[in-house]
Amino acid sequence: MTAQLYIISAPSGAGKTSLVREACQRLDRLQVSISHTTRPMRPADVDGVDYHFVSVERFHAMLEQCEFLEHAQVFDNYYGTSQKAVEETLTAGIDVILEIDWQGADQVRRLMPDACSIYIVPPSLEILADRLRGRASDSDEVIQRRMRDAVSDMRHFSVYDYLIINDSFDQAIAELCGVILSKRVSVSRQGNENEALLSAMLGG
Repeated sequence: MTAQLYIISAPSGAGKTSLVREACQRLDRLQVSISHTTRPMRPADVDGVDYHFVSVERFHAMLEQCEFLEHAQVFDNYYGTSQKAVEETLTAGIDVILEIDWQGADQVRRLMPDACSIYIVPPSLEILADRLRGRASDSDEVIQRRMRDAVSDMRHFSVYDYLIINDSFDQAIAELCGVILSKRVSVSRQGNENEALLSAMLGG
């Protein structure tokens, strides 16, 4: 059985995590890759569920062993995706979502050019700022830095395959699921997964 790798990127506060979580609840055979990170655990975090939390030393050791499909430094912390875990999940016939930034996306495209990439943006910078303030977890200084980084990050949207504007959550999740479902009924994937059926009907 074939499976699809998805790259989903967005500036902080655009709603990417909520959309991905909802897509995984609505669609079967869809799973988010759990990244390794050196950032400190937050009170609600669960190791092995939200992230694999590792020390900086452990992260660099994995990097030296070429264990990451992609890696990046974001807000003074390191993040990386295990190549072995992704490949094993895809081989099992489960579509995999990578929630990564544009730097990581570039790395993945070089190694896995068939990956489908989706970029999510907020409807405006004002709404993005309101969403960041609504978290009530970051200082004004951090929010200002996130806004500057968001503008810089969004400049890379044009290298992605799909663009979703997260104004209405219902519309955005419909579009995200639509992309995933359309990939599942592509001729190449359906032909591979249903080779025996098609062969029997066509007398091949």
